This record gives sequence, structure tokens and C-alpha cells, in this order.
Amino acid sequence: MRYFLKRNLLIFFRDRSSVFFSLLSVFVIIGLYVLFLGDMLVSGMKEVPGARFLMDSWIMAGLLAVTPITTSLGAMSSIIVDKKYGMYKDFAVSPLKRSTITGGYVISGFFISLILTLTTFVLAELYIVMYGGEFLTTKAALKVLGLILFTTAYASIMMFYLVSWFKSVSAYSAASTITGTLIGFLTGIYIPIGSLPKAVQTAIKLFPPSHSAVLFRRIMMEQAEKVTFAGAPPQILEEFRLEMGVAFKAGDTIVSTYASFLYLLFFLILFFVLSLIKFAKKEA
Repeated sequence: MRYFLKRNLLIFFRDRSSVFFSLLSVFVIIGLYVLFLGDMLVSGMKEVPGARFLMDSWIMAGLLAVTPITTSLGAMSSIIVDKKYGMYKDFAVSPLKRSTITGGYVISGFFISLILTLTTFVLAELYIVMYGGEFLTTKAALKVLGLILFTTAYASIMMFYLVSWFKSVSAYSAASTITGTLIGFLTGIYIPIGSLPKAVQTAIKLFPPSHSAVLFRRIMMEQAEKVTFAGAPPQILEEFRLEMGVAFKAGDTIVSTYASFLYLLFFLILFFVLSLIKFAKKEA
């Protein structure tokens, strides 16, 4: 598996266009925030202490929720390329075990996504500090790193299963385009969740990456919230969190971070089992 894994990593990182398009959604979000969204979100909070720190932390946390999905999807392009040139069938009839082939794709996708997501995290922290914010505490940074590992794992398995059904480059490209376009909306980055209709809010709450965004936001915004909401009633903070997608509400109950984590864990297990079932067959 080591050589197969190395081969997939080299193919991806040698193709600069693959790296670029995997991060395209990240670039779009950052560009929109720097040019439009940042000033728009902060404009109504000019008198609020730490407003820029708060909103920068909010957008960068959302960015970390998006990156594992888009980069995992980009990393799985090797499956489509191998199918296109018939190499996938060659691997299937080679002495390589089916588990080795499957594991090579999944693990290489995981490492590619992990590298790019960690890079995004470092750049996000530098961006926050550059505009007057603060670095995360060691404890918070370790939590974020652990969450990156977890979200990258679930994203890699989920994207591997979905991409394995594609038979052509055009279908894969269409899926990549749709994902890159919608994911910013479905994680509440472009438009705060509280501003959307109830039906759309419900759809967002069912979308797994939106729970990743909640988990990242709760960690990365903690310091900024202490500055901005110092002395404010707890109800004001709760309303802000619900409006900005820092917390979800199911009925009259606030969804805990533990519940969001379990929700993501459910999808990790689900797609892992589905992948095992699919690749246990003779034809993948």
C-alpha cells in the first residue's frame, strides 16, 4: 500500500491545477470576505469591542469546515483519472489486494486533505492576527487540530464513497462545481443562517459540514466572544450564536457540541460501512 499511496500523493501534488481547484472554494470565500462580506458584517458593529476579531474568527472557522470537503473531493480525482485511462481495471486484476487499492485511495485522500486543511488553519490564524485579533490559546489550538483530524477523516471517507460511483470526468467535474458553489451557502458562510427561511435553515442543520462549522466556531470564537459580549446578558450571546450558526436549535433545545460531534461520527461510520459493502463486490 505504501507505494500505491505515494503514487497517489505524487500525482495530486504534481498537478498544480488539482491543488488550485481543490482550494478554489477557499479562495472564493476569502476573496468575498475581504472585498465585501467583512465590511458588510462589521459595518453594523462599529461600536462593539472586538467586532472585527469576532467576525474574522467566525469566517475562518467556517472556512475550516469547508476545506476538508473540497480538498477531499479534489484528492479523489485520481480515481476518475485511473478509470478514464483504464488503470483502475489494471489495478483490480493485479496482485494488489482490493483492500490495498481502496485503502490507498482513502488514505491518500485523507493526507492530501489534512495537509491542505492544516495549511488553511495556519493562514487563517495569521489573517486573524493581522487584522488585530489574537492567536488561539494552546488548549484551543489543540482542540482545533483534533477536530481537523476528525473532520478530514469523515470527509475523506464520504467523498471517496460518492466519487466511486462516478464513471466519467464530466460527472465528477459537475459534482465538484456544484459542491464548490453550494457549500458556502450550506455552511452559513455567505448568508448568516438566522437570515434564511425556516425550511432552508432546517436543510442546513441536516447538512453534515454545517455541524463541522458549528464545532470550529465554538472553539475559534470563544476568545472573541469574551471580549465582545463582556457584561452582556447570556440571552444576547445565545441570539447571536443562533443567528450566525455558532449554535443550532432543534425545537426549543440548543443542540450541544457533543450532539454535533455524534452526528458527524454517524456519517463517518455510515459511509465507511457503505464503502465496505460496495467494494466487497466484484465490480466497484
